[in-house]
Amino acid sequence: MHQKHFKISALKLRLWASWIVFECNKHVLPASLLHLLLNYTTIWASLGRTTDRRHVLRCDTFLVNKSAQTAYDIAKFWGHRHIARLLAKTENKCQRILPSDRMEEHENYFAREVFNRMSEKRSDSKWLEAKQSSPDTVFILFFNLNPLVSASVESKTAHPGIKLCRLDASSVNKELLQKSGTTVIFLGVEKQRSSSSSPPKEGNEPTAWFALNTDDNPMDHLQLTNPNSFFLKPPMPGLLKLSEAEAGIIAQASSVLAWHNRYSFCPTCGSNTNVEEGGYKRTCFNKDCRSRQGIHNTCYPRVDPVVIMLVIHPDGNQCLLGRKKTFPAGMFSCLAGFIEPGEAIEDAVRRETEEESGVKVGPVQYVSCQPWPMPSSLMIGCLAVAMSTDIKVDEKEIEEARWFTRQQVIDVIVKGTKPAFTMPPRQAIAHQLVKHWIGMSSNL
Repeated sequence: MHQKHFKISALKLRLWASWIVFECNKHVLPASLLHLLLNYTTIWASLGRTTDRRHVLRCDTFLVNKSAQTAYDIAKFWGHRHIARLLAKTENKCQRILPSDRMEEHENYFAREVFNRMSEKRSDSKWLEAKQSSPDTVFILFFNLNPLVSASVESKTAHPGIKLCRLDASSVNKELLQKSGTTVIFLGVEKQRSSSSSPPKEGNEPTAWFALNTDDNPMDHLQLTNPNSFFLKPPMPGLLKLSEAEAGIIAQASSVLAWHNRYSFCPTCGSNTNVEEGGYKRTCFNKDCRSRQGIHNTCYPRVDPVVIMLVIHPDGNQCLLGRKKTFPAGMFSCLAGFIEPGEAIEDAVRRETEEESGVKVGPVQYVSCQPWPMPSSLMIGCLAVAMSTDIKVDEKEIEEARWFTRQQVIDVIVKGTKPAFTMPPRQAIAHQLVKHWIGMSSNL
């Protein structure tokens, strides 16, 4: 409907408003119907705050239209914030505690995209071979999936970092690249920084990067210029000391190399497989294998989706955190679990929360995600609102779960004198979810 169809006098609008209020008193109207009635008129302004709250709360706010939208979703989409706030009330008059506005995009650790991955070049074997011998190309090396690093002398903090050792073609012996125990993958080329003052020269292609992993000690095949370089074993928690950019590089390289390390044989028939497409595909040698017919997920690097959620108490001032037996003493974190086949993100959040803690969850809101190269998970961060508060942990899943107040969480974040517990470091998405939650308060 267009606004020009509603040239109605103020008196008629008030009468219409009174009629809607009267009908709300007589019936429990679907909230979507009430929103549509109010959306195309100006009568909402004529309703007092006490009146509109009382009658909107009587509506069935959980009905959905053919697009699976509730009245709240419709009001939020069209920018009717006042209506959205009222529709966000629950039947027990609890204020909706998930943020109503879209969150600013947040970049998590391991998530920085450094390269143009240039997937169109992965099947161009001649181009890849030329790049591998180019003096400008950068190699990063792994030995049994442990990356070659060195201490970062550039770090100015009290906790010195590490950095990836960047090797060139002259440092990497061709014999190493061709060994049967070596896997080479093409990561991409460095993204060009847009600058109108210095346009790229014709034929001057950006630097290409490769990652290689070997099962044999590679030191006999290397010419290292840095005598202080070493293989980071085990990779965690040392990888958390990398710069944001190098963490993004390692997330891509480590995940793909770990897949090759685990899937050298065909999952379908058990035959040997061959590395193709710049390291992003493994093809079965058995020509009769059905994996060679069509596209199959067994031939490509896998990613395991995981939901990780901060569950918020119905009062809006507490959050649910748990700890596993393997955690350091006193550490609590967000609950998490793998998404099962045929399961939506929201349903996985509800199922995992109830399985681990016994707490039932209602509304779920996506916040941000994080690649986690251990070996190749995608952590899908969400906020969720609890519909129950009693805790009954599954001791096979976690050791303990507790409700923590907002102030207790703030004390941990700001390094209070006597924090009630500790949390994962800032590089973990669990830390960022908690920070996002406490940041929702206007006085922080």
